[in-house]
Amino acid sequence: MNPGYEGRSDLPDNLKALFRPVTMVVPNLEMICEIMLMSEGFQSARLLALKMTVLYKLAKEQLSKQYHYDFQLRALKSVLVMAGKLKRDNKDIVEDLVLMRALRDMNMPKFVYEDEPLFLGLISDLFPSMDITRVPYEKYDLIAKIIENNNLQLIPAQINKMVQLYETMLTRHTTMVVGPTGAGKSTVIDLYKQVDNV
Repeated sequence: MNPGYEGRSDLPDNLKALFRPVTMVVPNLEMICEIMLMSEGFQSARLLALKMTVLYKLAKEQLSKQYHYDFQLRALKSVLVMAGKLKRDNKDIVEDLVLMRALRDMNMPKFVYEDEPLFLGLISDLFPSMDITRVPYEKYDLIAKIIENNNLQLIPAQINKMVQLYETMLTRHTTMVVGPTGAGKSTVIDLYKQVDNV
């Protein structure tokens, strides 16, 4: 039914003959974002929806082509749900900052190393004069202690990947850790399990 989508195939001709033709159009992502942001309680939903769709359009055009990158409606929807949760948890923070954090935190874990600065540059262009650095994770000291107990070298980038794995698992049904051999995937997963058990 949707042959252009990955993992789908065309219907056989004898089965196609039983169906009436239907015309489909590309969904208006900006309108969908605006309505979802309004339903999550954002006052400046129209402006934020425009920023969000522009960011995804630019990211799709400018970042490298990776098989696991997704800048379609499904990815937008998960960011919007996360933004709504952040807004409810932090009522005193301005809406632009809430959406910027959701966009950053939901997208950064999936990017290859070369694309991270490009994406952060796009975010800082669309959300000017906002601090795009992350707030330190509250269990940072615990993670550092567990790394020390395992006789491993403390590398801030690896701790950042553990936090990203944690945040991704909070918002996604399934999670896959990918990367080249020796990148530290197994170490991050093992350390994450130890932190989760504490």
